[in-house]
Amino acid sequence: MYIRRSVRRYKGKTYTNYVLVESVQTPDGPRQKTICSLGDLSPRPRQQWLDLAHKLEHALAGQGSLWEGAGLPRDSELDGMLEKIRSRRPSPGRRRTAPAAATVTEDEYVAVDPRRVSTEQHREAGPVHVGYQFWNRLGLYDILCEVGLSAGTRQLTCASVLNRLIEPASEHATPAWVRRTALSDILGANFDGLSEDALYRVLDKLYPHRAAIETALVERERNLFNLDRTIYLYDLSSTYFEGVAAANGKARRGHSRDHRNDCKQVVIGLVVNREGFPIAHEVFSGNTQDGKTLGTMLNLLEQRVGLPEGSTVVVDRGMSSDENIAEIKARKLHYLVASRQPERTRWLAEFEDPEGFTEVRRQPSPRNPAQKKTRIAVKMQCAGDVTYVLCRSEQRSDKDRAIRTKQEGRLLADLDRLSRRVSAGRLKRPGKIAEAIGRLKERYPRVARYYELAVDPNTAQFSATLKEEERAKAAQLDGCYLIKTDRRDLSADDCWRVYALLTRAEDAFRDMKTPLAERPIYHQKERRVDTHIFLCVLAFHLLVAIEKTLLDRGVHTSWASVRNALKTHQICTIVLPTSAGQTLRIRKAATPEREVVELYHLLGVPNQVIKPITRWSDSHPSD
Repeated sequence: MYIRRSVRRYKGKTYTNYVLVESVQTPDGPRQKTICSLGDLSPRPRQQWLDLAHKLEHALAGQGSLWEGAGLPRDSELDGMLEKIRSRRPSPGRRRTAPAAATVTEDEYVAVDPRRVSTEQHREAGPVHVGYQFWNRLGLYDILCEVGLSAGTRQLTCASVLNRLIEPASEHATPAWVRRTALSDILGANFDGLSEDALYRVLDKLYPHRAAIETALVERERNLFNLDRTIYLYDLSSTYFEGVAAANGKARRGHSRDHRNDCKQVVIGLVVNREGFPIAHEVFSGNTQDGKTLGTMLNLLEQRVGLPEGSTVVVDRGMSSDENIAEIKARKLHYLVASRQPERTRWLAEFEDPEGFTEVRRQPSPRNPAQKKTRIAVKMQCAGDVTYVLCRSEQRSDKDRAIRTKQEGRLLADLDRLSRRVSAGRLKRPGKIAEAIGRLKERYPRVARYYELAVDPNTAQFSATLKEEERAKAAQLDGCYLIKTDRRDLSADDCWRVYALLTRAEDAFRDMKTPLAERPIYHQKERRVDTHIFLCVLAFHLLVAIEKTLLDRGVHTSWASVRNALKTHQICTIVLPTSAGQTLRIRKAATPEREVVELYHLLGVPNQVIKPITRWSDSHPSD
């Protein structure tokens, strides 16, 4: 209850009246109900109105007054007001039933028993709040609506993507995660009956719309973040299956970047721009060679987002074949690629000559500005219409030497075991010995080229001869790599910086595999495997948008650190038993801690997760 002042003018005079009102719930929403008129309270200061309203409410609730217990004189004015009110209210023996739901206005006050106050239904809100805000900022809800997906499917797609972003789980475990978070409060949906079957159906509904969704999302990000359209960074990775994946035609064995040659896999091609935002992705069969994918990816880019003439395609040495370079030039595009080993060897004399090398001034890492950087020296050479950039790295030299030494030691150990098998007569047939040699060359391609491995078909004698000259050349090229391009407007420093951007694609795969848990894949059907990867890509869009927003504000951190800091912000229900025998439940977010408030501010996210929701219910003092 509270006191409201009412002013009315009549025939040039002003009449003031004060009424005692309470808030009640009606079918049309909360309304103010007048209890009685209190007349003119002008003799009382305004500061005493609240105290008077409390006294009236306590007296009507049956609480004894202070003057009765202390022998003080009674407040005759208060007694008169009580008589007026009681004459208009139901008798005390008639219990009043409170409505199931009500809204408490800012001016309403209730008397609460502090000994019985409690909280319930605590839910983690911070990470899902930020994820949902960026889901809306990227326009994903509207994009899913444009492709014809229903409201329920849009909600479950949002839940699935946020699960990938925050705490990746299988479709079987995702419903339990959803119910542990504040997603139902934020989305305004009831997920109590959510099952894994509903999430599988969402995968099936998303499958035919993947390209349209990705295309619209790229266009939205390009306008939102003013992204570059001149650099396309293309790289490949693989992800493996748990199980036989018999129903997936793309599941094949091939070169595994995850070092799981015992499992079937698929190969994923991903194109990102210079800021690290994904532009397009495609899922290939697990035994697809890197160089065979470039033409397909360029066609997809042309169809989905367009390839402006003069753009530069950046790829690693696995796709730097002459055929691929000709494919890029035929589309009137520029290329910037890393050369393969034989081409690098031809420039050995230039690498050994220290003249002409200049050191690159490296910028701090966006994620770790204090990280110590290796020293890079570059030198430019032109040959016809091709520009070559020779690069030398001190730290990479140590790394190359360590890798070669480790692999060479393992190769020699296996060659020794093979020799003992042949000498002991356990391996006699020349064909079988040749097969064993072939497997060793396949296992150690980096160092097997420095040895002449042969078997005599007549005597079945096995021999391994070191090519000392070739190994010496390899040692001289440790830490050296060669970049080539058809662009003449770039300096050696610029070429190296553009090529170094390729690490953005590598970072994207690293993020999708580790925090977003793209691997391993447990799905068996091809369409669900492709959609699982698509959900990881959507989650990565949110991740890179969050990190880009922080980076633009000068904050160098990762989503994993942000996510952990946000977990302290929660939503809960506050249970307030009132002295009138009712219980008021208020569903609201906790006050965020200072670190969370700062993150919300940097990300442009409101502090208020949801609007407070109140609900009345009947209860007894013993509840």
